Amino acid sequence: MPLPRFISVNFAPPRYLTLPTAGIDVSASTIKLVMLKEGTHGIELSAVQEARLPEGAFTSADINDIGAVAKGISTLARSQGASIANIALPESRTYLFETDVAGATPAEWSIALEQHLDEYVPLPPSEVAYDFMQAGKKGDQTHLVAVGYARRVIEQSLEAFDEAGIGIRAIESDLFSIPRAILKPGDPSTVLIIDIGRTTTKLIVVANCIPRYATTLDIGGQALTTAVQKHFGVTEEEAKRVKAERGLVATDGNEEYLAAMLSTVSAIREEIARRLDYWQTRGVAGGGHEPVSRALIVGGNATVKGLPEYLAAGLKVPVDLGDVFTNFASRDHWLPPIDYTESLAYATAIGLALRQYVS
Repeated sequence: MPLPRFISVNFAPPRYLTLPTAGIDVSASTIKLVMLKEGTHGIELSAVQEARLPEGAFTSADINDIGAVAKGISTLARSQGASIANIALPESRTYLFETDVAGATPAEWSIALEQHLDEYVPLPPSEVAYDFMQAGKKGDQTHLVAVGYARRVIEQSLEAFDEAGIGIRAIESDLFSIPRAILKPGDPSTVLIIDIGRTTTKLIVVANCIPRYATTLDIGGQALTTAVQKHFGVTEEEAKRVKAERGLVATDGNEEYLAAMLSTVSAIREEIARRLDYWQTRGVAGGGHEPVSRALIVGGNATVKGLPEYLAAGLKVPVDLGDVFTNFASRDHWLPPIDYTESLAYATAIGLALRQYVS
């Protein structure tokens, strides 16, 4: 089943006549909502808010408590006056693949892709929804980058938003939302995006603004918080404060603390390095891709002091924090309602909201 490519109306009314579209990102622990507006000098962030989800309501990309998720969505949307949204499906339930197909039109590509879908997605074709985009030509064939999902994953999300009373304008993988937020349209470089969440770390290699490789590590910022808790014997909230203040920077008297942090963050760096090495060697040699030239960090745990420098030393590429306002009006003309460190947690939601503005 092709994912509806035109879930928004084909002949949509002019943007100034449409209701503002929220970007809503549902993850294992929170729901994040953002809304945008067009100012005199460009796009601005007009609303941003998050709500915590009950423990276990959403795990491993499965919605276990649709009622709780719907309630959280509804509460956020009502508080900001949102009635329609773009939503993301998580990478951990995404099957990202590339293939060459015959044909001259998207309809012909879709037919060709569907005939070989079981080669790329380990599910019965009848249970898979998919979408694709053109990524070049190879001889007389068209090269496609495609994503597949279990239909039940989509149905769960639609049920939750329907119960919340929120209309859906578009559904996409967060593999596309995050790059849209932090890269300029048409950026030709090959970039590793590192999204460090609470319990997972998402890795996306993007070339020419198109995701080409993605994986999720089962370790995130909470592991660093736990390391601080164990070292100092403090509460989780106090550990978060210490982590934010001290980070990974060596200072007099914090040798034991730093050793505790590095024992955990080194595991994250090693896993990232292993995946990056795969791309830099086999991916480049076998698929004709360009090597990664830099890495950008986003996510709620991206701003640990010294983290970019620590990762860069092991990954052997420059590492910087991302900027989710890359495609917004210059901040000489407006002030975001959240500070820079908070904004990195909203990369997916901002990318979703930008869908109507950035191709």
